[in-house]
Amino acid sequence: MHGMTRKPPEAAPDRSMATSRVVLLLLVVMTGIAPISLYMLVPALPVLATNFGSDISIAQMTVSLYMVGIALSQLIMGPLSDRFGRRPVLLGGLALMVAASVACIFAQDLPQLIAARFFQALGGAAGMVVSRAIIRDIYERDRVASMISLVVAALMIGQMVSPLTGGLIETAFGWRAIFYAITIAAIVVAVGIAVALPETRRSRAAGSGFRGDVGVLIKSRAFVGYVMCQVLASQIIFTFAGGGPYIVVTQMDRSSAEYGAWFATTGFAYLVGNLLCVRFAPRHSLERLIWLGLGLQLCGSLLNLLWSFIGWNEAPAWLFGTQMIVMVGNAFVMANSAAGAISIRPEAAGTASGAMGFLQQGIGALMSQFGAYLGGHSATTLPLTSAVLAISLLCACVMIFVVPRRDMVVSEKLIEQAEEEERGMM
Repeated sequence: MHGMTRKPPEAAPDRSMATSRVVLLLLVVMTGIAPISLYMLVPALPVLATNFGSDISIAQMTVSLYMVGIALSQLIMGPLSDRFGRRPVLLGGLALMVAASVACIFAQDLPQLIAARFFQALGGAAGMVVSRAIIRDIYERDRVASMISLVVAALMIGQMVSPLTGGLIETAFGWRAIFYAITIAAIVVAVGIAVALPETRRSRAAGSGFRGDVGVLIKSRAFVGYVMCQVLASQIIFTFAGGGPYIVVTQMDRSSAEYGAWFATTGFAYLVGNLLCVRFAPRHSLERLIWLGLGLQLCGSLLNLLWSFIGWNEAPAWLFGTQMIVMVGNAFVMANSAAGAISIRPEAAGTASGAMGFLQQGIGALMSQFGAYLGGHSATTLPLTSAVLAISLLCACVMIFVVPRRDMVVSEKLIEQAEEEERGMM
């Protein structure tokens, strides 16, 4: 046809890379370095407040601003990785993290430390957003959810032990030693990426860019629906985590250590859910697995609301035991919704991943405060469990009314055909 320029065929995923344990290990560590660095410092917050002669609420900003940095990083680094490639953005982000970690070591007051922590998160969180894009680059659509779940499962183990690791380092060597450890870890990860991770970004059509990617994504019902579903599912975690400490410590008159032990059960349930997703994803469509997760979320949240009306939720075993059901389902919803969102336009996987991560973290900060308000300003668990049920219902409504049925979702092949026809008409 006159005037038609055919797009070069998209390279198939590199099978050797997709089965490489080294690449899988790199995906885990690049995803985990920012959140693990966040949790490693938490046990040292009281020491920071004492050493710098400041209030604990000021020391807490080393965590709060860090989370802001994670959110902003995902919005920035995702599109950059689509434009310039995965490797340059990862290495640049880790270089920024190393420089900021060194600045943390030599910080002379809390404002300096808080500012350095923000840039530490801004650089380190590049791995969180780019890792999802790399997974989409090298795996087929039906395997993306299982690989995301596998990476998250390994990450969860690291997050569980990172506060203990940070506490031990602080006790033995002082709080600055935590940043020595983070600096060394960031350098090791950067070297691993430089040596063992090839560029995975897919070839892009001439003239395509950030504006075009965003335009295609926001016009896609499937993308909007999957992102809304994933972000809403994540808010269950933020809301419950915000209100849980007040309910257990204040309402139930239990110790903070006991709350920590009970809360760990929800993390374990989320880990189990991700491992189950790894097992089931290769044999079932991601839509079916999302519905399985939504069903578990709704059943668990309905039971928790019922226990609140009966009064059984005044014991932590009932509250957290039922919440574990919610968290198993939550893992299915989050992993498979993320896989669906970044598969709508694979060459813009970084932009899609970044937008999803930014919304998840940004709204999560607000929902955490909302959960704290519900837990701290009520005498029962009813407000918090009602909020969790409402979010679960809203998540299911998005899947029903926004996400098209599987036979209506535009496939990658149809997207390519439409782009070719559009260029042929120009």
